[in-house]
Amino acid sequence: MKKKVENIRSGFIFKTFEEENISPFDKLFEIFKELITHTSGDFDEAIDWLRNLDEEYKLTTSEYTIDDFIEDLKKKGYIREEIKPDGKGGMGITAKTERAIRQQALNQIFGKIKRSGSGNHSTKHQGLGDEHTGEFKEFHYGDSLDRISMTESLKNAQINHGAGEFKMTEDDLVVEETHHKSQMSTVLMIDISHSMILYGEDRITPAKKVAMALAELITTRYPKDTLDILVFGNDAWAISIGDLPYLNVGPYHTNTVAGLQLAMDLLRRKRNTNKQIFMITDGKPSCIRERDGTYYKNSVGLDPYIIEKCYNAASQARKLHIPITTFMIAQDPYLERFVREFTQANHGKAFFTGLKGLGEMIFEDYENNRKKKIRG
Repeated sequence: MKKKVENIRSGFIFKTFEEENISPFDKLFEIFKELITHTSGDFDEAIDWLRNLDEEYKLTTSEYTIDDFIEDLKKKGYIREEIKPDGKGGMGITAKTERAIRQQALNQIFGKIKRSGSGNHSTKHQGLGDEHTGEFKEFHYGDSLDRISMTESLKNAQINHGAGEFKMTEDDLVVEETHHKSQMSTVLMIDISHSMILYGEDRITPAKKVAMALAELITTRYPKDTLDILVFGNDAWAISIGDLPYLNVGPYHTNTVAGLQLAMDLLRRKRNTNKQIFMITDGKPSCIRERDGTYYKNSVGLDPYIIEKCYNAASQARKLHIPITTFMIAQDPYLERFVREFTQANHGKAFFTGLKGLGEMIFEDYENNRKKKIRG
């Protein structure tokens, strides 16, 4: 009896697009997180923007309004009542919202990275370490016994001596190569001088998003690493991760040297061997604080006195084995020349870019640096 063979066909199946079912709250919350970032944490301003968008694009319905959304934000713990600096009461975002904003920034900039086990930074040097490479070498006296690959060694024994009578010698043993792991300490410097909002371009919000995404990446994926964030204008000061949503530009000049000195001070306190500085800036150094506390400022061109101080700071970081990666988001030729000379003094790296792709470049550079041991 012949068995009937069914003719199975394969191919593409086309059907009507079905939009993902998103709740009214989640739909508005995605927009709200973006707005609260742009308004530097100002809840009232973000809600005003949301109401304007609702009027134009009909984001809500009579069954679920903006007021219903605000009530849900309260119930879910995303906002709370607080006293404003002017003494008046109002609503402010909570730490839960700050975390949600950082996670959104990470997803937007770096893509939805799957969280793996707690990791450190791998060097390129093979040897006795704790990260498997999938590569093998012959066993030599002194190799750790727990690195012997029994599967590969048994396979060698069968190939070398046959399967009839089991026999294994030292020549059959192989060990798996591993990478050493090293922790990384990073300082992220963000320029908050007035030029970051000049010429009708908001440069501080993308920089802020990059900082939030990097903070979320490190704290969730590489918890043994450290990240310090500082801002620099006329002076430089460290800020916490929780301060990032509220970060804003001030009426400042650009004191790059103050930022570098603070970054080096922060990294001197770290025990990690691997240290690095990321600097996001759009303008030229235009300010120095003198020993007597006064400020020397010059916004016209590149001031030789200020520039020389920058080169000295770059050389000092090099002596401390701290590479500086500069992300210059302005593209003036004379500024590019300065950055190249600054980078040469430090033996670091420089990226000349606009705002587009800034986050991806920082992420790639961070990931690349974690694969090698930084040396002087």
